[in-house]
Amino acid sequence: MHDVYNGMAATELHGVVWQKSKHSNSQGSCVEFAQLPGGNVAVRNSRFPEGPALVYTPAEIRAMLLGVKDGEFDHLAGG
Repeated sequence: MHDVYNGMAATELHGVVWQKSKHSNSQGSCVEFAQLPGGNVAVRNSRFPEGPALVYTPAEIRAMLLGVKDGEFDHLAGG
C-alpha cells in the first residue's frame, strides 16, 4: 500500500476489510472502519464507498469510542 493520507479515495486502500455496525439501517447509511497496516484506522461513508477516507491513529479512535460509550455524542443522533 502506498502512502496513506486523509482525504484519499477509499478505493485506493487496497486489501483492507471495511466493517460497519450491525445497527446500520437498511439503506446502508453508516460509517465504515478499516484497520490499516501499521495500526491506523480508516473511516469512510458507506453511502459513498468510493469517496474520501479519513485516517486516524489508534489513540484517536480509542478516545472517540470511549466518548461514544460514555454518551458524549448522543445529542448528534437526533434522539
